[in-house]
Amino acid sequence: MKQFLLIISFLGLGLGVFAQDEDAKKDGGRIEALKIAYITNKLNLSTDEAQKFWPIYNKYMDEVRKAHQDSKANKEPELQREEKLLSIRKRYNGEFGKAISTEKVNNFFRVEKEFNGVLQKEMLERRQQRLDSHKQRVKQ
Repeated sequence: MKQFLLIISFLGLGLGVFAQDEDAKKDGGRIEALKIAYITNKLNLSTDEAQKFWPIYNKYMDEVRKAHQDSKANKEPELQREEKLLSIRKRYNGEFGKAISTEKVNNFFRVEKEFNGVLQKEMLERRQQRLDSHKQRVKQ
């Protein structure tokens, strides 16, 4: 539990810096680093597992990003985009299984969604704080 709180705190601090740094906004590198730390911790990856897992994950994420970009560029329906993403996940399910146990693969997909939820919540809270702060300045 302490590790989870530490990661969430780190996430909050990292997002604060991220929100202020235009270069980081462009490349998403800091959020990706937080995601890697979060997933590694949650899956409890050994050094050997991590060395095998992360190169596969990087290829997986490249395909996921490309699917999102193509879908957006082609103005595809949401259902079609989700089908593409599911197809990618199914294909990589087997690839991830070469690096980590089946149990950890299943947990990976859950943890990835969990991280995205935490990230989205954090970003919404920060946006609301900025709006509230702006409203306070306008009132004064």
